[in-house]
Amino acid sequence: MDIPKILVVDDEEDLCEILKFNLETEGYEVDTAFSAEEALKRDISSYQLLLLDVMMGEMSGFKMASLLRKNEKTAGIPIIFLTAKDTENDMLTGFSLGADDYISKPFSIRQVIARVKAVLRRTSNREKQPDGDLLTYETLSLDIKRIKATVDGKPVPLTKKEFEILRLLLENKGNVFSREEILSRVWKDEVYVLDRTIDVNITRLRKKIDPYGKNIVTRLGFGYCFEG
Repeated sequence: MDIPKILVVDDEEDLCEILKFNLETEGYEVDTAFSAEEALKRDISSYQLLLLDVMMGEMSGFKMASLLRKNEKTAGIPIIFLTAKDTENDMLTGFSLGADDYISKPFSIRQVIARVKAVLRRTSNREKQPDGDLLTYETLSLDIKRIKATVDGKPVPLTKKEFEILRLLLENKGNVFSREEILSRVWKDEVYVLDRTIDVNITRLRKKIDPYGKNIVTRLGFGYCFEG
């Protein structure tokens, strides 16, 4: 069984070393970087998870995440943001960039390890789908096995949450899902996830899968569905 690789990016060197030590004790392979610029020199696609500080020097964690989401090779890598800022707007910014979790400083190491395990467990479950799983609608295609989305044969760089939302809707065409149902199915046991996070992800997803964004329909007072 492959050992999950984690990259910790934080300008607090002592914190990086503490996280590295404790995560390695849990059996993970861990690298550290003390700035976004240093991290981006690495092969980000080789990691199964990023722990990413928001407030860093020249380039913020949000900016780095935005760059990663625009690259097909790194768009689906799970990200847990670490931040000393704990406001709703900051949390929404993080989730709008496709964050898988958001942990406010100061935090306990046990809390971080629990969140890391939860994210990696969901990722592992996603990758164990059987061969041949392909969801399609006209020229929109979702390859469950390879975790790839395409429109007209061209790759669409979806985040993990966008991919799972689209999968849920495509697997259940015509069925309306409330925000609460989407949260429970896509975010599962995560905490501190707001209903507005769903709206942000849906808005971004619609733009990315154009011209099929219009097929994701809002049922006012009920939720969302994929019609076609």
